[in-house]
Amino acid sequence: MRMEGEEPATADGGGQIKRALIDATAGAIAGGISRTVTSPLDVIKIRFQVQLEPTSLWALVRSNVTAPSKYTGMLQATKDIFREEGLPGFWRGNVPALLMVMPYTAIQFAVLHKLKTFAAGSSKTEDHIQLSPYLSYASGALAGCAATVGSYPFDLLRTILASQGEPKVYPTMRSAFVDIVRTRGFRGLYAGLSPTLVEIVPYAGLQFGTYDTFKRWTMAWNHHVSSTTSSISTDDNLSSFQLFICGLAAGTCAKLVCHPLDVVKKRFQIEGLQRHPKYGGRVEHHAYRNMFDALRRILQTEGWAGLYKGIVPSTVKAAPAGAVTFVAYEFTSDWLESILT
Repeated sequence: MRMEGEEPATADGGGQIKRALIDATAGAIAGGISRTVTSPLDVIKIRFQVQLEPTSLWALVRSNVTAPSKYTGMLQATKDIFREEGLPGFWRGNVPALLMVMPYTAIQFAVLHKLKTFAAGSSKTEDHIQLSPYLSYASGALAGCAATVGSYPFDLLRTILASQGEPKVYPTMRSAFVDIVRTRGFRGLYAGLSPTLVEIVPYAGLQFGTYDTFKRWTMAWNHHVSSTTSSISTDDNLSSFQLFICGLAAGTCAKLVCHPLDVVKKRFQIEGLQRHPKYGGRVEHHAYRNMFDALRRILQTEGWAGLYKGIVPSTVKAAPAGAVTFVAYEFTSDWLESILT
C-alpha cells in the first residue's frame, strides 16, 4: 500500500509506468476480443458504406435507379457473402483490423487514464468516476485522436481488404500495402484521416463520456436500492451485466451521432480500388476534393440515406462491440492489477 508523502520519485515513476502498461495491455486484449467477435457485422457494414447504389429495396425503388444493387439488406448481404466467399469472408481484413484495433485501444486506454489522472489529481480509478462529465468527454476525445493517428494505416488496409469482395484485388495485406505506397505514396496510407479525426472527437468523447455517465447513474441507482432495502452494502463495484449495459448504451449513442463521417472516411479509403463490376460503381481517384465536398456529393447523389448506409449493421455491431470492449477492459485491468500489485 502506498503511504502518502513517503514514496520516492523513482517509485512513483515506476508506479506510473506499471499503470500505463496495465491500461495498454488491458486495452489491447479488450480491443482484440471485441474486434474478432464483431467482425462479421463490420464486414457487412463496410460493404454497405462503399456501395454507391442504394442499400435497401425500398431506397432502390424510390430512387428509380436502373442499375442493380449488390447488397439490399443485412440478411441478403449475409447470404451473398456466405455463398460467394464462405465463412472466412466474414473475417476478411481481420488481421489488419487486429493490428489496428489492438494498438488503438492500447493507446486509447493508456492515454485516457493518464488524462483522467491529471484531471483528477489521483491515479485511482474510483476517483476518476467523480470527474465532471465535460472532463470525461474531453479526455475520451483526446485519447481517441492519439490512438487514431497511431494506428490509422492498419484501419485503411482493413477497409480495403474487407471491401474488395471476390475475386480478390489484393491477396494479402502486404500486397495491398505495397500497391498503395506505389500508387499513392506514403500519404496514401493516411487517406481519409481528416474526416476520421473529425469523427473520432465526438465519437470517442461520447463513448467514454456517456460510459462514465451511465456508470455514475448505475452506482447512484445501486445506492438507492441499497438504502430502500436496508442493505448495509456501500460497494461501488458494478456487476458485469451492469458494465455490459453501460458499454452497450455508450457504443450505441456514439455510433448513431457519428455514422455519416464514418461513411465519408470509408469512401476516401477505397478511392480507386478496382473491384468486380458485380459490386456496382466504384469510387474513382480524387472523386472528392475534401471532407465537405464528399458530404455534399453523397447528399446530392444518394440523399440522406447515403450518409447512413450501413447504419443498421453498424449500430448492431457498435452496441456489443462497446459492451465487450468495456467489460473485457475492466476485468483484464483488475486481473493484471491483482497479479502485479
